[in-house]
Amino acid sequence: MRFTGTKDYVATEDLRVAVNAAIVLQRPLLVKGEPGTGKTVLAKEVARALGAPLIEWHVKSTTKAQQGLYEYDAVSRLRDGQLGDERVKNIANYIKRGKLWEAFTAPVRPVLLIDEIDKADIEFPNDLLLELDRMEFHVYETGETIRAENRPVVIITSNNEKDLPDAFLRRCFFHYIKFPDAGTMTEIVDVHFPGLKSRLLDEALRIFFDLRDVPGLKKKPSTSELLDWIKLLVSEDIDPSVLKEKDAKKIIPPLHGALLKNEQDVHLFERLAFLARREGR
Repeated sequence: MRFTGTKDYVATEDLRVAVNAAIVLQRPLLVKGEPGTGKTVLAKEVARALGAPLIEWHVKSTTKAQQGLYEYDAVSRLRDGQLGDERVKNIANYIKRGKLWEAFTAPVRPVLLIDEIDKADIEFPNDLLLELDRMEFHVYETGETIRAENRPVVIITSNNEKDLPDAFLRRCFFHYIKFPDAGTMTEIVDVHFPGLKSRLLDEALRIFFDLRDVPGLKKKPSTSELLDWIKLLVSEDIDPSVLKEKDAKKIIPPLHGALLKNEQDVHLFERLAFLARREGR
């Protein structure tokens, strides 16, 4: 199993090396990077490239590690017992399988995505150490041990919102997805918008990278936001000359709501436009 990228996902050489290293080492691949740099999409494209099923576990602030293994519904069993339901005789009827159980018992080697692990409690990664290392866990209610029939390719994403425990990091192969440079970004845009006019692409990328370089910007626009913006530019048939204008009154790009996602950043550009107009008098 080797990942070489797909026609719909531009993977840099260092990212391809990282994915294949994690596969060879049979260790989870921990992927960090700015939001919108394609961390979650990576797992989907790795699954597609390898012809493997994808199992997704999207972590929330309330998610517990145990939910990834299984959950025992004691309340339902008690209620069914009161109603005389025959199902109560078999405790397995009240065991809800989690994503790790699903991945461990998959008939073919799957790709398991644990998405945004840093959203959960700090103990969440530690609570999965043994299960991800040994690829097995014990079900206390039934006395059975669930072992991985085909060790899954595990991809874990993090937005770096909190530090992960050292013991967890030691068990992972780490890769940081750098923000794409202009050349790589051109390739990414070309995948999504083949045949895009070169003038429109050049001006859109110029404005996009200029925006990211503005000091004091609270949230820099990401790759996914650039793609949304270009989609709107194409849909509205915006002429490249509009983007090329240097008029200080138009310092905020058209359809900027796809790029600027909070009022502080919009106000920042409004102030810059005001200063530019005042200096131009």
